[in-house]
Amino acid sequence: MKNLRNVLFYIVTIGVFSALLYLFIYQGTQLETIDKQVTIAANTATPWEQFLDTFGHNLSHPLATLLLQIITIIVAARFLGWVCKSIGQPTVIGEIAAGILLGPSLLGMFYPEFSDFLFPAKSLGNLQFLSQIGLILFMFIIGMELDLKTLKSKAQEAVVISHASIILPFALGVGLALYIYQRFAPAGISFVSFSLFIGIALSITAFPVLARIVQERGLSRTKLGTMVITCAATDDITAWCILAAVIAIVKAGSFVSSIYTIILAGAYVMIMLKVLKPILKRIGDHYSYREGLTKPVVALFFVILLVSSYCTEAIGIHALFGAFMAGVVMPANQKFRNIFIEKVEDVSMVLLLPLFFVFTGLRTQIGLLNDPYLWQVTGLIILAAVTGKFAGSAIAARFVKQSWRDSLIIGSLMNTRGLMELVVLNIGYDIGVLSPEIFAMMVIMALATTCMTGPALDLIDKFYPRKKWEELRGETEPSRFSVLIAFASPQGGRKMLRLSNNMIHKHSDQQHITALHLSPSSYLNQVNTEEYQFETFRPITEEAQALDLSFTSLFRPSHNIEHDIIETANNGEYDMLMIGIGRSVFEGTFLGKILGFTSKITSRERLFDTITGKEKLFHADVFDERTTHIIKSVKVPVGILIEKNLNKIENIFIPIFSQKDEFLLEYTQKLVEAGELNVTIMDPSEMVVQHAEVHETLTAMQEMAPEKVGLHFEKALDKAFLQQQDLMLISLDSWQKAVRSHSIWLSHSPSVLIIRG
Repeated sequence: MKNLRNVLFYIVTIGVFSALLYLFIYQGTQLETIDKQVTIAANTATPWEQFLDTFGHNLSHPLATLLLQIITIIVAARFLGWVCKSIGQPTVIGEIAAGILLGPSLLGMFYPEFSDFLFPAKSLGNLQFLSQIGLILFMFIIGMELDLKTLKSKAQEAVVISHASIILPFALGVGLALYIYQRFAPAGISFVSFSLFIGIALSITAFPVLARIVQERGLSRTKLGTMVITCAATDDITAWCILAAVIAIVKAGSFVSSIYTIILAGAYVMIMLKVLKPILKRIGDHYSYREGLTKPVVALFFVILLVSSYCTEAIGIHALFGAFMAGVVMPANQKFRNIFIEKVEDVSMVLLLPLFFVFTGLRTQIGLLNDPYLWQVTGLIILAAVTGKFAGSAIAARFVKQSWRDSLIIGSLMNTRGLMELVVLNIGYDIGVLSPEIFAMMVIMALATTCMTGPALDLIDKFYPRKKWEELRGETEPSRFSVLIAFASPQGGRKMLRLSNNMIHKHSDQQHITALHLSPSSYLNQVNTEEYQFETFRPITEEAQALDLSFTSLFRPSHNIEHDIIETANNGEYDMLMIGIGRSVFEGTFLGKILGFTSKITSRERLFDTITGKEKLFHADVFDERTTHIIKSVKVPVGILIEKNLNKIENIFIPIFSQKDEFLLEYTQKLVEAGELNVTIMDPSEMVVQHAEVHETLTAMQEMAPEKVGLHFEKALDKAFLQQQDLMLISLDSWQKAVRSHSIWLSHSPSVLIIRG
């Protein structure tokens, strides 16, 4: 009855008001003047033609154009970033390349009509201003990621290395300007302005790209990593201060008149550091928790960012320097910076920053370099940049008593330019110091010096190899039974630690547990790494304390987690790798197969196995494709934990279905020796009893723990029995057979540790 009333009310309401609408519109048409009627009658276009005209107008609307540009830019940047990451290059290379490919160097050259539609000249102003907002937010983050405490602790060595890595390329840049000034300097630009800008362009180091490479290479927690990060941070601060002075000189027209600008800039820096920084510290200490960063508090800090950027733009040293300084003076409280970076980073790095790459690409006209002489000049610029930065850093590092290996690594990393170089080049282009030809040459130099960092580090590792296992294990000695736990979620790691604890002697120096957590390197930055590591290992540390157990923690950023787990397990002196698995939301679907296939593309080993027929095109194992690859590639035994509320471990059930399962008794013995556990061995074919050696092992375990080790000869597993168990140990072979045969008892099984012997 209620539904009928609702339907009647709906019909009456819609009918009455539709009639009123028709009446109002009819009366309104009677009010039209004769002139309006003539105009309407003159429009004889068909409805389809009217629709096409309106649709075309909508497509060319500035907002629609901007949205289409953003969509295209983000898709291209993420795709090429993924390609570069897959071949071992920083993602920023792919993002920069996306900008160049979407510009006149490729898209504009081969598809000019589409390029004009996608990037019409009148829309570039909107794109530029939006990209500048992204840059301001990005420089704000860079300022916050600088750890001034680290700079103080390593100040002496870092200043020597970083300033040597600035003065040598700066001098080479000024010398290079002598050679190219007359041919390439824009009209009206003095030699001083041109040469100073070439010098600073060759002196820049890309702090964010360098920090990401350090994390991906597993150096962030080493003395070398700390040193090179400190050098890059010192380099950035020094270079930006010099750049501010250079901009002031260029805009003022002469060095003498620029002194006033430099004095204002000095006063601005002193106010930021001595007046504003202490005030912000108090605010940050008070609001250093997530709920405390309310909208008014966040608005206050954003206003400070914008006011700082406005001040430096008004002074004449560019808004980006103000954004950088605003980040530097933000409260040093690590929790505060971590929370604030999370709020800003995704919008600036994923949405707005790629706009800057493409805007730079639209300015980069590689087609202008249409003469061998121009490419010779480009090669000379790259040579001067690499020689100055690499040699200056490496020689200075060796002078402060770094090893040759570490000195060469520091030189290679400091030669990375990436995004920061593009920022400087765009500033030079905007203020008219750089001509289009020099701008294109410098962009190529930025790409080349960033691309060569990875291969250079690989060559150094080849000629000056490091012992990976010794670095990973630290002070841990080789053990007779050492378990490596590779966990994703902290709670999963806690339960794997509890299970491993039942496999080792509590008070034996020859038994050891190592907990490994690999985090996608894109999730981390210099500010949040330490806190993220602490929070990740906190549940495991608490569990270890409750169990009176010691363990070694390994934490590394990674751009290929699956590969690094395999490498760590194979290079370390471990006796077992234990991993936890979960079900993918796409598992068993066509999309899951497609995603599984595309993941093969990123792994040369799995792609080769697919081509040679060792693996099928679409994954068909009982585990997901990545877990299967780990199982096949790790040389030591692998335990795969499928956890179902494993809150306690008292009753363990071990089925022995065939002779291949006999190795499980070795782990059974470890469980019996290590703790007070009830172990039930299922032997439906009575193979354990009939096999002499196996029977002796079983008898020894029963003597060691009377009434704790039992046999179960039933061939069928009933629900009641399985529900009494906390954990089942089963071989990989038996588990695969059970899953493929759709065994009924699987749905009632407890938590399972599947072991590949």
